[in-house]
Amino acid sequence: MIQLKPDLEKVMARFDAWWECAIIDRPLVSISIPKPDKEHLPGPSAKIYTSQRERWFDIDYRVAVTETSLRNTLFLGDALPVAWPNLGPEVFAAFYGCELIFGEDTSWSTPILDDLSHEALDTLRLETNSLYFKTIETLTDALLTAGKDTFIVGYTDLHAGGDALAAFRDPQNLCIDLLEYPEHVKKLCGRITNDFLSVYDIFHTKLSAAGMPSTTWCPATCTGKFHVPSNDFSCMLSTEMFTELFLPGIILECRHMDRNIYHLDGPQALRHLDVLLDVPEIDAIQWVPGTGREYWADWIDVYQKIQRKGKALQILSVPVNDLSILTEVLKPGGVWISNISGLTNREESRAALDVLSRWR
Repeated sequence: MIQLKPDLEKVMARFDAWWECAIIDRPLVSISIPKPDKEHLPGPSAKIYTSQRERWFDIDYRVAVTETSLRNTLFLGDALPVAWPNLGPEVFAAFYGCELIFGEDTSWSTPILDDLSHEALDTLRLETNSLYFKTIETLTDALLTAGKDTFIVGYTDLHAGGDALAAFRDPQNLCIDLLEYPEHVKKLCGRITNDFLSVYDIFHTKLSAAGMPSTTWCPATCTGKFHVPSNDFSCMLSTEMFTELFLPGIILECRHMDRNIYHLDGPQALRHLDVLLDVPEIDAIQWVPGTGREYWADWIDVYQKIQRKGKALQILSVPVNDLSILTEVLKPGGVWISNISGLTNREESRAALDVLSRWR
């Protein structure tokens, strides 16, 4: 049993129904709120570092902070207490030799391919003995030790395909490559996709052996292999180019998994929604409108389109006062509300769940 989620079995059943756009007793709803102050556990004392990189690589401290944060949170409804090893969204590119530059909350990579010549591509190799790969392994193991019987550990944020190529080349250079050497890009994307599947399986095997359900930075789950395919670089592409050069790799990723929720990020990527909805292996859509555009009701037409195609969907946040509106414009089957804003305690959260339990 997972101490911070004793009803995990019921939640897993709701997720399995959600993937099928069905419900068992109510739609999928995740509510995470801080425990009352009197229930808070003290965290580790703050530390001073000589650099952001040193801070990111202090594994023991990061694990202690993560564990305290999870223990000080109430995971209500279908919220999952998930920890995952994080070195930033371009860590997959770092497995090939890209150096990561660390900021306060994220990191970014430095390109390593000067061109797409055979000589340059011959130097590009996945290195599972690299510092970054080994650090992710060490972080994973440390979280598994700290979280045994207490919280869930997921795999790191893995961006393959177009996002990895953009990290290798720099996005502007990759845009030129797409015009001058589209077949080179397509071939490299296929090679990187195969590497990604191997990396995914390494961590899936490790986590499964520890009894973890499959999950990651997006705290969904399923019975079997769960994945969040994405291509943030696609906001710079026409749908024709995206479909021709990158969609085949996304489909290969999805076919390797049991369940997939596509991470569609930003208004410029929304042009690809119709193509993605036609992929049978994509079970759900996570629509991320972007900063300043987060209000869910501005995107009702997007959610309705997703539902018409028989796909599940994630709504990132809904104000508690909007729940009655939500139930009028969408069907409950296949909806996952992953946050309800405006809730401050257990009683308010239970009341919100009661409202959604009557949504039929």
